[in-house]
Amino acid sequence: MTDHPYAYWARLTQLWVSQQPAKRFPQIHPTAVVDSTAEIHPTARIGPLCIVEEGAKIGEGTWLKSRVTVSSFCEIGNHCLLHSGVVIGADGFGFALDNQQWIKIEQLGKVVIGNHVEIGANTCIDRGALDDTVLEDGVILDNLIQIGHNVRIGKHTAMAGCSAIAGSSTIGAYCTIGGGAGILGHLHVADHVHINSYALVTHSILTPGTYGGVFPIDENSQSQKNAASLKQLHSLRERIRTLEKNSKP
Repeated sequence: MTDHPYAYWARLTQLWVSQQPAKRFPQIHPTAVVDSTAEIHPTARIGPLCIVEEGAKIGEGTWLKSRVTVSSFCEIGNHCLLHSGVVIGADGFGFALDNQQWIKIEQLGKVVIGNHVEIGANTCIDRGALDDTVLEDGVILDNLIQIGHNVRIGKHTAMAGCSAIAGSSTIGAYCTIGGGAGILGHLHVADHVHINSYALVTHSILTPGTYGGVFPIDENSQSQKNAASLKQLHSLRERIRTLEKNSKP
């Protein structure tokens, strides 16, 4: 018997994999494109059709699976696993509106990823605008996640698929973010915060705990009635305040 059956099962799966015949892979696949100025640790593996640009650094025991892109000067620590289609260091979404046209803000930072980080397929992590985008040790990200420029994610935080963090937000350590959840930009989320799936974080969360806010799903006609009522809440609140004020002796 064990008090942590899920963790026990995880260790059993690792034991099973360790007992399988070792597969032989080239350190750098012949179809990968690696800039001559990139630093690749001898124990790292670069998979098929990967691109590692100038000045990038790939640490010990790290594995880039197929079609991973690591943009210029980005850094990936030791014993990381990046699944197919991950893009590290694309430009952040920075534009300034001037005279009715968008002017691109050049993204001058990079992405820095710590040790023992795993990133799911087709997840994108944007480089910083000035400061770096940072993922600390032990962060795990699911598939199809968007991390905006200058975001910082604390150690051992986990994010489920299709969640997103807008630029310049800071997420604490040991947080969990459910699938489809979103965090707006320039916010701070404390350590040990757990955000339910499809919740939208619109303000900083400074106290550990579990947070949610999904409007319950309902039959379509009832849902439309609920939405119509919701739009009237502000005016109803003001009417109640007026009635309460007028009813005071």
